[in-house]
Order: sequence, then C-alpha cells, then structure tokens
Amino acid sequence: MVAIGADHGGVDLKDVLKKDLAELGYEVIDVGTQGKDAVDYPDFAAEVARLVSTGKAWRGVMIDGAGIGSCMVANKVPGVRAAMCYDDASAVNSREHNDANVLTLGVGLIGVNLARRILKIWLATDFGGGRHAGRVNKIIAVEKQYFK
Repeated sequence: MVAIGADHGGVDLKDVLKKDLAELGYEVIDVGTQGKDAVDYPDFAAEVARLVSTGKAWRGVMIDGAGIGSCMVANKVPGVRAAMCYDDASAVNSREHNDANVLTLGVGLIGVNLARRILKIWLATDFGGGRHAGRVNKIIAVEKQYFK
C-alpha cells in the first residue's frame, strides 16, 4: 500500500504517479487534493506521513511545488524518514543509505518523466543495511529523544 498526496500545484503529477503505481501492482491510498483550488501542503504531507507512521501504508509519496516543505512536515511525524529526491542518485541514496519511507517531489523542479523515473527507482531500491543500519538507528535514536 502506497499513500500519495499533493497540493494544488502537484495534483496533475499525483494523478500520473497514481496510474504508474497501479500499473506496478501497488494499492494506492490517495489523500488528496483532488483539484486546483489552493490548499496547504502541510495538511496532505501530514496525512501521508501519518499513514506510513501507523503502518497503514508501506511507503508514502507527496508532491508540492518544491518538495521541501512537504519533506519538512513529513519528517515531524515519528517513524517517518522523508527524502526529497530530484534525480536518480538521490532516489537510490535515500533508500539504500537512509531507508527513506516517504518520497517528496517538487513539481516545479522536475518534469513528469523524471518524477516517474525517480518513483520507480525509489520503490525498487532496497535498504542496504550493513554500515548504513547503524546510521539509521542513530536517526531513530534522535527521534526518540524528542518523541517519547
């Protein structure tokens, strides 16, 4: 199960990526938005992150203008390791090294074809474990200091 959301600027890309996810065999939870009326990205990023944090979604994807704000919001939710990806290398690194479970994309920074490629790479890349596991455990330890 993959949760996906977007603000009004990212809604068209969200709809494209939803179709890609379905074609790849993933069930999708669409948290909105559904139209072009102005909305606030934190509302949707928080919901995507909540679904991942609670285990109702295996992964999450959030699209806004730059991907930065949604990444900040998602990373406030315990258990979420959100990464804003902008190319193939950042998609691989976020999964392989950091075990990211939420992907944020900036529709104003990347095109549709690149976003589609990033999503596929991100979903297909496994966490590398090994030396990276200790670092991810340190991320989790920091989170536990603030969220008890």
